[in-house]
Amino acid sequence: MIQMKNVYKKYPNGIVALNGLNVEIEQGEFVYIVGPSGAGKSTFIKMMYREERPSSGQMFVDDIDIATLKNRKVPMLRRQIGVVFQDFKLLTKLNVYENVAFALEVIEEKPEAIKKRVMEVLDLVGLKHKAKMFPDELSGGEQQRVSIARSIVNMPKVMIADEPTGNLDPETAWDIMNLFERINKAGTTVIMATHNQHIVNTLRHRVIAIEGGLIVRDVAGGDYGYEG
Repeated sequence: MIQMKNVYKKYPNGIVALNGLNVEIEQGEFVYIVGPSGAGKSTFIKMMYREERPSSGQMFVDDIDIATLKNRKVPMLRRQIGVVFQDFKLLTKLNVYENVAFALEVIEEKPEAIKKRVMEVLDLVGLKHKAKMFPDELSGGEQQRVSIARSIVNMPKVMIADEPTGNLDPETAWDIMNLFERINKAGTTVIMATHNQHIVNTLRHRVIAIEGGLIVRDVAGGDYGYEG
């Protein structure tokens, strides 16, 4: 599903964020991306949905060449990828239903199909009864559930989560992780950058550790491996 071959990323200010990464992630895997702040995790994640592109090397997402992908084709790539952020990134002037439906409206899905699919995913995340509420009327955990619903409404092959539990209390964080587990067991590849060592050590999956732009550890069923 995801393949990197000798991928480098150097920013205009001279900082080398990725320093020759080689990695393969298979369809259906659940992978944690861990490492200290500034290690290159965010750049690694952003490349998967073409927020960034490699300075050199090859990267493929579902056989799409990220390095050479034309800007006009980026929206097509992102239809296959669900992205969940730490700060939710919901549209504040739209209600819950409208936030989720927006992802289908931009690809011109039929209204009847949109309604059916949106209500299905809101039911999945436990927010069907709050479809008409606005983001500022929801708790942080509920907002993250809306973000997850929006990311999976078009049935993506890959879900990318960047610190999705970072702003949540521990109990809510576990609720969100249980959702990710269910989504993964349904066949979606899940790639999650996180600093939450308790979650990584409890829900064991593949762990890729990045330090100084290099993969220093890649372990199936691994632990977090860092203190603090």
